[in-house]
Amino acid sequence: MIMSINFKTVPLTARLVGLGGDAIERRIDVRTNPVTGRKARIAYGRQLEKEASLQELPPRPPTADDVESCPFCPGRLSSDTPQFIDDITSDGRLTRGRSVLFPNLFPYGAYSAVSLFDEHHFVEIGKAAVESYADSFINCGEYLKRVLHYDNNAVFTGITQNHLPSAGGSLVHPHLQVHADSIGGNHHNLLYSRAEDFHKKYGSYLFSEYLGAEQKNEERLIGLTGSWNWLAAFAPEGFFEIWAILPGIFSFFELTDQDWYDLASGVIRVQHFYRSLCRNGYNLGLISIENGQNVMELRLVILARSNYAPWVRSDFTGYETMLGDMATFSPPEQTAELARKFWRHDKTSCG
Repeated sequence: MIMSINFKTVPLTARLVGLGGDAIERRIDVRTNPVTGRKARIAYGRQLEKEASLQELPPRPPTADDVESCPFCPGRLSSDTPQFIDDITSDGRLTRGRSVLFPNLFPYGAYSAVSLFDEHHFVEIGKAAVESYADSFINCGEYLKRVLHYDNNAVFTGITQNHLPSAGGSLVHPHLQVHADSIGGNHHNLLYSRAEDFHKKYGSYLFSEYLGAEQKNEERLIGLTGSWNWLAAFAPEGFFEIWAILPGIFSFFELTDQDWYDLASGVIRVQHFYRSLCRNGYNLGLISIENGQNVMELRLVILARSNYAPWVRSDFTGYETMLGDMATFSPPEQTAELARKFWRHDKTSCG
């Protein structure tokens, strides 16, 4: 029932007199996200701005070689990171290949953990091994299974990443965060409600229908890794926002090791794309509600953040924080066009 998905765009025009006295028109699109109902703005005129930090990939972080003081590095990992209670694992930590997973010393909820995916202290964007990423994802899935077995109320789950301090990362050592709680986040609650209402009204699944509509349109499709479908977000709430949708899968616990590997493969491709744009920071997130009744299929979101470099401005302004609409400058159709080459192995790089 693809007609149930509406890609709504309202074009606006700003008129002004330029510095040379000529009349100028600037285009703005206000797009409504068919999944969330939230608005985003594409300010095309901002593409004319040139930021020095985006002309080349920024240098390595100043702490990139600070191995001795990093609690996540092999020399200090066993002494400087906490361990799980026996009800989660009697081994203290969970390991899978190169991944080590342990409780977050500064938790955000009842069950908050950190999953390392590389023993190296600093790994530049796009340089991680797919296998190590996959092991870290699989380790997160195993942790969530154990949490749900211990506390069946902790159904609101998520896996996230903050790469570099500009994206909220406190340590440069590569890691994921994994969460489970009995209280859902705003995105959990909004997406669950939207997916449930959609299913009741149309008898089909929101993300599958969204994907079907995008497949008919093709402008924002990027490519596949396994069964994961990658596409640029129609109404982005971050710069160069890309989604990966896995139709027909509603739970982390339905994923096979191959599914996790395919997801990791796509994440690395997106990182190569961001690297080609001279971007070094990003966030990713994958959430699920493990209550056995969820009709919200799995969707990973990854978006570029402001570069981690001196004197770089934030990607959030008063427009985002006070008015509530994300304003980006790159149309998703262009994002998809630029990203597709990284699914064809025709890669270009900023550095």
